[in-house]
Amino acid sequence: MENAGLDRIIRAEDVAHMGITEVIRHAPRVYNSYRRLVTSIKKRRPDAAVLIDFPDVNFRLARELKKLDIPVIYFVSPQLWAWKRRRLRWVQQRVSRMMVIFPFEEKFYRARGVNAKFVGHPLAELPLPTISREEYAQRYSLDPARQWIALLPGSREKEIHNNLVEMVDMAYRFPLDCEYLIPVASTIDPASLRRIIEGTAHMWVNEVYPQGEAPSVNIHLVPDAREALHHARASIVASGTATVQAAVIGNPFVVVYRVSPLTFRLAKKLVHYPPEIWPPNDLDADGNLPIAMVNLIAGRRVVPELLQARFTAANVASALRPLLADTPERAHMIADLAEVHQALQPPEKTASIDQVCDAIDPLLPEKPHTGGPNPRTGV
Repeated sequence: MENAGLDRIIRAEDVAHMGITEVIRHAPRVYNSYRRLVTSIKKRRPDAAVLIDFPDVNFRLARELKKLDIPVIYFVSPQLWAWKRRRLRWVQQRVSRMMVIFPFEEKFYRARGVNAKFVGHPLAELPLPTISREEYAQRYSLDPARQWIALLPGSREKEIHNNLVEMVDMAYRFPLDCEYLIPVASTIDPASLRRIIEGTAHMWVNEVYPQGEAPSVNIHLVPDAREALHHARASIVASGTATVQAAVIGNPFVVVYRVSPLTFRLAKKLVHYPPEIWPPNDLDADGNLPIAMVNLIAGRRVVPELLQARFTAANVASALRPLLADTPERAHMIADLAEVHQALQPPEKTASIDQVCDAIDPLLPEKPHTGGPNPRTGV
């Protein structure tokens, strides 16, 4: 968007934090950034506002926009169907159109009086990567004769610290005769990933293989998650948008996640799905609701979830092994992921972004016609 002319007042990646304790720690910086945004809105008085996800900031921005009589189009719904449902009244009061990317969200909002439309998920519209396996292997010094496993630990420093250590631990403790691919998010310094990888490897090699008999584990940093998922035999994915990426590409995967114990305990108490999304009594062995979006879209558990204490190297290896061979488990998961991909396709074959643009146009004020073709109508 910046390349297309957007003037960025605040960088979203500088104020995005996951988890309750993490958000509290960074609250002063987030609040100062928010005040700068409000000042800019009052000064520039836009004709319309498109707010994308990021509810903790955008709901408050919507309040300011409403005061200025600026219509709000909200694209990518906050997960009000999961928690903080009291915020629904803010949507009802402040949002002109809610454009959602998961099919069950339209029904949720419409049943509660919100003008919502499912537009499809942008990731479901992307073509598969075109680079061949041989080209990919040559570009990143991979062995094309071996299986590759993609490791996606998250896109934030805290997520990576919580998730990557266990992934690397699995690679050393439970050798699978594979090579590993770690896509590097644009928000992450590759050097920090290498430090985690090398530190974890050094620690476990000394503990598990003190006689110097450690297996050779090849872990490669690559730039593109979609290419890695396309060519990997299977993957280990931290809960988040990456699970949708893996689903639409059709790569079998295991979902993992770990946050601070306090954050997890609070989330477990606060997260509740309405029955039309997930039966309230359908819990896992630890009493947890599913958190992977892929499972919520499917309405059933199609990918395994290893959360908190269950996220161990042994459990990950056990869940991953059936996905590496030509097993019924692998075939069944691939079929389930294809259904999820189909459910995320834009309705009426109209691209999701085009549908958002179509929703904006009727909300713009009419401009005085000064002669010549009207730039909005062409007349």
